[in-house]
Amino acid sequence: MEESAENHHSGDGGGLPFPRVRRVGFAAPFRWLSRGLDDLKAAPGPSLFYGVCFALMGFLISVVFRHAYAYVSSLVSGFLLIGPFLALGLYELSRRRERGESLQLQPTLMAWRRNGGSIGVYSVIIIVIFLVWARASLVIFALFYTAEMPTVSGFLQQVVSLDNLEFIVVYCLVGLLFASIVFAVSVVSIPLMLDRGQDAVTSMIASTYALIRNFPQVSLWAALVVALTVVGFATFYVGLIVLTPILGHATWHAYRDLVEPQAPPAQ
Repeated sequence: MEESAENHHSGDGGGLPFPRVRRVGFAAPFRWLSRGLDDLKAAPGPSLFYGVCFALMGFLISVVFRHAYAYVSSLVSGFLLIGPFLALGLYELSRRRERGESLQLQPTLMAWRRNGGSIGVYSVIIIVIFLVWARASLVIFALFYTAEMPTVSGFLQQVVSLDNLEFIVVYCLVGLLFASIVFAVSVVSIPLMLDRGQDAVTSMIASTYALIRNFPQVSLWAALVVALTVVGFATFYVGLIVLTPILGHATWHAYRDLVEPQAPPAQ
């Protein structure tokens, strides 16, 4: 059973009240995935279009940066960090299905225009964090491989055999720090901006509040997102065609569960 959280916040948000965050049950992430699958079945063509785009992006990352895997690792991580922004069209599909509107691809491609300023501010912040992470990734490699960078096969062997445990621990901790920051501000922020026209700062604060209010549940959601994305990469990106649309649609339903519906304007 969901219960409303007490809300002592207020924000400008372009004149909009601060979103009210709800507490959800621990199994809620599985319900979000189930609803995401339903949305995929309801709009297979447009949903799979976005899935193909995600798969192509993953493939291009591996091809373009195959000789610079110090960047590949950060780019793959960035794939998870920027994913909520790239899935904007999937949120719009779920929103339109909810409202009984047409589920065509074309309207979803321009959905960002409804609140382009706020979404633009958000995307700039996320891209800056991503670029800092990419640079930090390279610095970590440089600190631990001062003489010569290992080959790809040699590096993977070290990871599997834990020969360079210090590097693995440092790299994972730094990556976890960046991922945690981005995930915290991304849980419901873009759906909020898309659905209500909320400003970027208020949306990111509300998203962080939703994480704090539902830390076990949202942590489980993060683990499911990572696990399914890893499955997508492990299947040579083919799995991403289906899994990323499900995750995108499920994120919309996470927003719907975590944030109370907007109250009608006072008469």
